[in-house]
Amino acid sequence: MTGWDRRGSRRARAAVALGCLLALASAACTGPEGTPPPADGGRAAEGPIVVASGLDVTGSGSVRQQLVEEWNRQHAGSPAKQAKLVELPGGADQQRSQLLGALQSGSARYDVVNLDITWIPEFAEAGLISPMPVDGTGTGTGTGSGSGSASEDDIDFIREVHATTVWKGRSYARPFNTDVGLLYYRPDLMAKADMKADKQPTAKWTWDHLYSSVKTLGVNPARPGDLAGWTTQLKDYEGLTVNTIEAFASVGVELTDGEGHYVSDAGELKKGLDELFDRVEDGRVPPGASTSDETASLTDFAEGRAVFLRHWPYAYKALGHLMEPDEYSVNRLPGKSVLGGQNLAVTADSPRAADARALITFLTSEKSESCLLDAGFAATRASSYTSTPAPCWPRVAAALRPAGDSPKAAGTGAPGEGAPKEQGAAAREAYIRTLGAVLGEAVQRPRTPYYGAFTQLLQSRVHGLLAAGRPDTAEAAATLDDALRDVFAGR
Repeated sequence: MTGWDRRGSRRARAAVALGCLLALASAACTGPEGTPPPADGGRAAEGPIVVASGLDVTGSGSVRQQLVEEWNRQHAGSPAKQAKLVELPGGADQQRSQLLGALQSGSARYDVVNLDITWIPEFAEAGLISPMPVDGTGTGTGTGSGSGSASEDDIDFIREVHATTVWKGRSYARPFNTDVGLLYYRPDLMAKADMKADKQPTAKWTWDHLYSSVKTLGVNPARPGDLAGWTTQLKDYEGLTVNTIEAFASVGVELTDGEGHYVSDAGELKKGLDELFDRVEDGRVPPGASTSDETASLTDFAEGRAVFLRHWPYAYKALGHLMEPDEYSVNRLPGKSVLGGQNLAVTADSPRAADARALITFLTSEKSESCLLDAGFAATRASSYTSTPAPCWPRVAAALRPAGDSPKAAGTGAPGEGAPKEQGAAAREAYIRTLGAVLGEAVQRPRTPYYGAFTQLLQSRVHGLLAAGRPDTAEAAATLDDALRDVFAGR
């Protein structure tokens, strides 16, 4: 696996009869299957604290890397506390497979893993990550965990976001950066259609309002490049799962309870599928929407091929590089929005568990969360969305300044050449308020240790239905119901 740090062995076991094969003068040796991991300090804690994470999607100068470097500066006198970020290539599904393989086999030495929120039950159930201790120091289970006491620091995490760290009553991680669906729109294209201000999105907008606006715009895309009413991510990947769950949740369809047991039925699934197909019927989305991911849908929106866009918070900052400030705006997504994001967990056999937890506490601190929000991620703390959030670490903030964004000339308010054309302070404040409110009301995808199998099933079934046009949703729901019963039972 590219980028793995192979220095040091995962387990040192005198009982390993056959020893380990060496590769490039470095080996990863594992003990007999089922052997319990050593306690913290049970083997030599050599080298840095290694953090495994997916790629930074914000294009912000890698705020995660900058935060790790800030930790290293603050611990410059302690070589054992230095940290190293390893970024895993590929999409979410590939990263999950790489991490599972690495932690199960011991082929990579990671102390901290940055996990997609949907992976927490699977990694916890498999014993690959350690529960966070309940000690009142900010590393306890936190609010909504179902057990233990919450420190004041834990309580600052947005309740729904913190709940993504919990499995079977215990917290296994801390929220690092979160995500949630938002609605972006093109006021310039709406103005060309003489749409009044009261037609623009408000906090009470519904999908019927959006459909009405699409009708007023008079769009009916038939060919690639035609103007569409809205666009989203309908490719056969995790984005399609998210869009499907948002449609299901908007009409009250839940697939599982808090412990991953299937609670739906064919009738409920039909209701959810009908809602999804209402959203993406012909004449509303681009002809190529079924192959669209985050990048393609953002490009269609920025280049004027769609008036409305469902996307994640990082798109707000990205649009500053692609569009004029008055060409886009953002508000709540009609209906329910699904949570995304990543949580930081300590691997079960890390010999540096105490230092790893201290690093996680730093990376999820108020100042660090402010840095993540400034870079384009959604912060996980409620205090980040107040009028007086903690400032980002100064050296991190300086490192994240876009190339060419020199200090503004006195009285001009103009950024240096090369800086993105971001919206003004009032628009950004409105965006931050909206983001904070939506996060507090967002819903989770199914909580299950079988999430990988679930999402692959849902993606393939729904994508096939999209290709068929408007299918018989009653028949589709019945077959999907049978398949979901099996997948959530681990069959």
